[in-house]
Amino acid sequence: MADFPTHAEVRLGEQGQLVIPAALRKSLGFELGDTLIARLEDGRLVLEKQENVQRRLKARFSHVIKNTSLADELIAQRREEANGEMGE
Repeated sequence: MADFPTHAEVRLGEQGQLVIPAALRKSLGFELGDTLIARLEDGRLVLEKQENVQRRLKARFSHVIKNTSLADELIAQRREEANGEMGE
C-alpha cells in the first residue's frame, strides 16, 4: 500500500466549506459524489462514508433477530418495570 498522508491542514471557507486535500481523499477512498456523515466525537469533527457507517451499524445489530421490534421490546420492558413499581 502506498504511503498516504494521515493528516493535512485544511482551511474553513467563507461559507463553512472544507476542501479535503486530494491525497487524503485518495487515502480515505472518498470519491466525487460520495455521501459523507459528519459527527462530533470528543470535540472533533469526524467524516465517514455513508456506506462505512451503515456497515458498522449492521454489524453492531447483527445479533438482533429479523422482524424483531426493539421499540416494542423496550416498551414491554418499561411496562413490566412500571407494574412492578406500582405493586410495591
